[in-house]
Amino acid sequence: MLDILKGPVEATQDFMILTGQAMRNLFRRPHYLDDVLIQMDSIGFGSLFVAVLTGFFSGAVMGLQMGRALGQYGQTSRTGEVVAIILVRELGPALTALMIAGRNSSGIASELGSMRVTEQIDAMRALGTDPIQKLVTPRMIATAVMLPCLTVIADFVGMIGGWVVAILVYHLPTRQYWTSCWQALEWSDVVQGLLKPFIFSFVVSLIGCYYGLRTTGGTQGVGRATTQAMVTASVLIFILTTFITKIFVATT
Repeated sequence: MLDILKGPVEATQDFMILTGQAMRNLFRRPHYLDDVLIQMDSIGFGSLFVAVLTGFFSGAVMGLQMGRALGQYGQTSRTGEVVAIILVRELGPALTALMIAGRNSSGIASELGSMRVTEQIDAMRALGTDPIQKLVTPRMIATAVMLPCLTVIADFVGMIGGWVVAILVYHLPTRQYWTSCWQALEWSDVVQGLLKPFIFSFVVSLIGCYYGLRTTGGTQGVGRATTQAMVTASVLIFILTTFITKIFVATT
C-alpha cells in the first residue's frame, strides 16, 4: 500500500516545491520582462481564436437547450438570464481553461521537455541562470494575466452566441435578451467568474512546467510529458471547479 502511494506523494511534493520556487521568484531579480511579454503573446493572443470559437458555440448550444427547456414553462424570455449566469459562473471559466490547458499546458511541457532532453536546461544552470526563474515564472505570470482576459472574451462571445440563437430560433427581441443578461449578473458572479480562471492559470502553467522539467527518455519522453500535462491539468481544473463552486454556494 505504501509503495502505491509513494509515487503520487513524491510527485505532489515536487510540484509544491516548484510552485513555491516560482512564487518566490516574483520578488527576486532578474524578472525577465521580455520573456513574460513573449509568453503573454503566445498564450493570450495565440489562444484567442480557440477561446472565441469555444465561447460562441457554448453560448449557442446553451441558448438552444435553455430556450427549449424554458419554453415548456412559458419562460423563453429568460433565456439570456440563464445563458449569462451559466457562462459567467461555470462554463466560461472551465471550458476556456480546458482549451488553454490543451493548447498551452501540453505546449509548455513539450517545449521544456525538449530543452531538458537536449540538455539545454543543464547548460543554463552551468552558466549560472536559474531555469525556474527564466522558464517557469514568466509562463506562470503570463498565464495568470491572460487566462482571465480570455475568459472574459469567451463569456461575452458566448452571450453573443446565445443572442444569435434567441433571435433566430426563439424570436426574442434583442433588447429583452441583453437586458435579462445584464440584470441576471451580480458582483458575486463576476468575482467567481474571474477568480476561477486566475486559479486555473497556475494549474495550466505550472503543471506544464512540472512535467516538462522532469522529462526523461528522449523524444518518447517528451510525448509522454505532453500527454500527462494535458490530462493532469484538465482533471485538476474540474476538481478545483467543484471546490470553488462549493465555497461560493456556501458563502452566498
